[in-house]
Amino acid sequence: MEKSNKTISTEKLVKIFTYLCLGIFALSILIPLGWAILASFKHKSEFYGNPWALPQGFYLENFKKAFVEANMGEYFINSIIVTGLALIILLVVSIPAAYVLSRFEFKTKKFLNLLFSAGLFINVNYIVVPIFLLVLDGEKYIRRIFELPASMTVFLDSRIVLSIIYAATALPFTIHLLTTFFKSLPKAYEEAAYVDGCSNLKTLIHVIMPMAKPSIITVILFNFLGFWNEYIIALTLLPNKAKTLPLGLINLMQVQKTATDYGALYAGLVIVMIPTMILYILVQKKLTEGMTVGGIKE
Repeated sequence: MEKSNKTISTEKLVKIFTYLCLGIFALSILIPLGWAILASFKHKSEFYGNPWALPQGFYLENFKKAFVEANMGEYFINSIIVTGLALIILLVVSIPAAYVLSRFEFKTKKFLNLLFSAGLFINVNYIVVPIFLLVLDGEKYIRRIFELPASMTVFLDSRIVLSIIYAATALPFTIHLLTTFFKSLPKAYEEAAYVDGCSNLKTLIHVIMPMAKPSIITVILFNFLGFWNEYIIALTLLPNKAKTLPLGLINLMQVQKTATDYGALYAGLVIVMIPTMILYILVQKKLTEGMTVGGIKE
C-alpha cells in the first residue's frame, strides 16, 4: 500500500509540474499578445505613463493610420494573394507527389525520397541570393527575346513568381510529412475503391484526401504561417512595389518610430496577427483530434 501511495503521489507531482510549466509557457505568450492588442488602442500620449495601464478608450484612429495612411491595407491584400496562391500551388503539387511516393514503386523512388529528405536541411535564407540571380537571369532572357523596355519587369515585383518560389521552398517539408502520413493509411481502402472502378486520381481525391485531412490541415497551417510572415525573399524579389505585410510593417516601424506614434505601430502588428489567429481558431480542433485508420467492416 505504501508503494502504491508513493506512486500515486509521484504521478500527482509530475502532473502538477507539467501543468505549471504549461501554464508559465502559456502566460509567456498570452501576456505579450494581450499587451500588444491593448496598446494598439492607446493614444500616443498614453505610452509615456504606466506601460501596463489599460487604454483610456478605444482609439481606433491607430488602425486608420496603419491601414490607410501607411498602406497596410494594400500590403494586406498582397499578402493574402501571395499566401493563398502559394498554398494552392503547394497542395496541388505535393499531395499527388506524396501519394505516388508512398504507394507506387518505380526506379527513381529512393532517389526522390532522399532528395526531398535532404531538402529538409536547407535553410531558405541561405539560398536567397542564388534564387535572386536565377530570377534576374530569367528577367534578362525574357527581355532579350521579346525586346521589352528596361523599365518593364517580368519576374521581379511579381506576386505570382513570389508565390511559386514560396511553394517550391516548402515542397521538401510538405512532401516528407504527407508521404509519412500516407504510408500509415491501410491499403484496403484503396483496394475497395479499385474494385468499385475508381481510378488512381479518384481514389486520391475521394478516399485518401478525406482520411488525410488532419495532416493536410497541419501542412496548410504551418506553411501559411511561414508564407505570411516571410520577409527575406519578399524583400529581395519585391524591391519596388507589391509589398507584403512584413515589408509594410518594417516601413511602418521606421515611420512611426520617427513620429513616436507607437499606437499606430501596434495597430499594424495586430493587423498582421489577426489572420493567423483566426486560422488557428478555425483549425485547432482538426489539429488536435485523433484519427482512426483501420478496422474495415467485413
